[in-house]
Amino acid sequence: MTRYAFGLLVLGLSVSSGYADKRPIAVADLFAFQRVADPQISPDGKLVVYQVSSVDLGANKSTTNLWLADVSRKSPPRRLTSSTKADRHPRWSPDGTQILFESTRSGENQLWVIDLAGGEARQLTTISTGASNAIWSPDGKSIAFVSAVFPEYSDKPFKEADAANKKRLDEAEKGPVKARVFTRLFYRHWDEYVEDKRQHLFVIPAEGGEPKDITPGDRDANPTSTTFSVGDDFTFSPDGKHVIFTAVPDRDEAWSTDYDICRVPVAGGGKPAPLTKANRAADNAPRFSPDGKRLAWRAQKRAGYEADKWDILVADYLADGPLGEPKNLTGGKDVSVNEFVWLADGKTLLFTADENGSSPIWETNLAGGEIRKFSEGGQNTSLTASRDGSRLAFTRAALSHPARVVVTGTARGSQSVGEFDPNEKLLAALDLPRPESVKVEVEGGLLQMWVLKPPGFDPAKKWPVAYLVHGGPQGAWEDGWSYRWNPEVWAARGYVVALPNPRGSTGFGQKFVDQISGDWGGKCYADLMAGLDFLTKQPYVDADRVASAGGSFGGYMMNWFAVNEGAKRFKALVTHCSVWNFESMWGTTDELWFDEWEHQGLPWEKPESYAHFSPHKKAGNLGKYKVPMLVIHNDLDFRCPIGQGHELFASLQRQKVPSRFVNFPDEGHWVLKPKNSERWHQEVFGWLEKYCPPGGK
Repeated sequence: MTRYAFGLLVLGLSVSSGYADKRPIAVADLFAFQRVADPQISPDGKLVVYQVSSVDLGANKSTTNLWLADVSRKSPPRRLTSSTKADRHPRWSPDGTQILFESTRSGENQLWVIDLAGGEARQLTTISTGASNAIWSPDGKSIAFVSAVFPEYSDKPFKEADAANKKRLDEAEKGPVKARVFTRLFYRHWDEYVEDKRQHLFVIPAEGGEPKDITPGDRDANPTSTTFSVGDDFTFSPDGKHVIFTAVPDRDEAWSTDYDICRVPVAGGGKPAPLTKANRAADNAPRFSPDGKRLAWRAQKRAGYEADKWDILVADYLADGPLGEPKNLTGGKDVSVNEFVWLADGKTLLFTADENGSSPIWETNLAGGEIRKFSEGGQNTSLTASRDGSRLAFTRAALSHPARVVVTGTARGSQSVGEFDPNEKLLAALDLPRPESVKVEVEGGLLQMWVLKPPGFDPAKKWPVAYLVHGGPQGAWEDGWSYRWNPEVWAARGYVVALPNPRGSTGFGQKFVDQISGDWGGKCYADLMAGLDFLTKQPYVDADRVASAGGSFGGYMMNWFAVNEGAKRFKALVTHCSVWNFESMWGTTDELWFDEWEHQGLPWEKPESYAHFSPHKKAGNLGKYKVPMLVIHNDLDFRCPIGQGHELFASLQRQKVPSRFVNFPDEGHWVLKPKNSERWHQEVFGWLEKYCPPGGK
């Protein structure tokens, strides 16, 4: 490793912050923050439990524990569990006396229950294939969970099936031959090999006992793709006799998005019955109304299109019959639903949806009336409501602060009841500027862009720009926090950071989202150039010091920049886990439906579509423009496979373009291990410092 990449981690930017008691954020601070997630409010609304992860950079690991807070704030939050591993996914028992959670404290991921009256947590499951994503039945007597098993054993009695699964897993781990055999597509996902295992639903008595596989057979009963998962993906029926779940397509799952809501009896022996068979697009996230008379779920309309608009549908529910005629509660609003909860009145639903660079909480109702904002500001996620409907808990983050737990009343106009943030002390020490939202005219509309100026910003000086392009492409830069691409850390290095939301970005209407498909290097590229034009006209920007970086689709755009005329505007590029060659991407990525939708067919059916905006077709221009490029690509990235990085780097080196290839063999599409993340930041900031020096001049 060359010298420039060292010594960059904790120094921050050596400029005055304007506040004597505050300093710029450094990369090391990212590992010092406590990472809050998955708040769950108690049935009576008086307590909230949530998970907090702590990173030990020196040991290169993190631990996750559960914390419990009194909503009235009469006492400070207390740590509920003291594991050195990972305790997560807390779920309250219906009577509010116990909390169910999953933990790796025994080695494998298993289910545990802790009693609020005191005592140690007790282990509920010992299944050889692990247990996760558990929920309670309405009467608190049963628990359903997910385990990935070999389907050929799933019809056998549990003990026999579990022993067969264990034997198979042990042989694979300890045997000298590491060969894998695949008989169908979707044998790997994100960063792990799925092989022929299937995610099945099991039910176990809440007091312990033998689990029962209620979805035996060769089909997944839980989403294999996180694209089709928002929170809990299954639920018990109100009478506790069935589990309603999100089923993976029963065929062609690598290129189909036909996720269905299905029902299966808890007693076992019944075949899952599809409740949404008429819709060939995706359905997921079943949620019963408090009175149990209606079922709500999310649905898309266009088969094969993962970025289609999500709506909330509601239908009358019969215990053993088909659903009633669905009613679309959000079809009249051009926003795409992320997650939602019912309120106690059985008529009102709250949901989150991206809008204009943020994710407010919205309110709708069964009458299909006005859809209104319930709460806005920042990025809101993980909604849960108390049983009486009086209180709502969720996390809220912003570009200037990580997620914290917020509890509020559910009546319109309610103020926050309490906020719980373990990072208050660290945040008080940091100078974290708030970004400015600007609008830039582009062909056919407006480009929204966040502009974040560095701590100690002096408008009389000229500052370099870090132009960051988000992934997706159907994603967005929101007013939210990230531990992977954190704009505040980039700004603290001495850059004006720009976060543009070009064509394809979510939160600006479905038409805006749709316009990226088949046109990756077209309108989106033009939008980004327009955003850059806006920036370089600002009196405080040094147009001769502009660098750009992005991952996934953002990495694709770095590659597209590098082979097009716009390359002349950049001093350096950073491309992380990118797409370089559309033609080779199709056959090596995990989710084929994505490429097939984006190119409207298969490579041999639409060869011109796969070739048209593929950067590799213009590879000769790398040598023409010679923009220094840092390539980061990881061996376990099955979304944008490692070959994309190899092909790009070979093209750069063959044409003697200043370039550097950083490979993490133990990472996937992201860089998650603490020490690897530290090194990632060293590499990226070292590259920028070398070719696009920071600081005002």
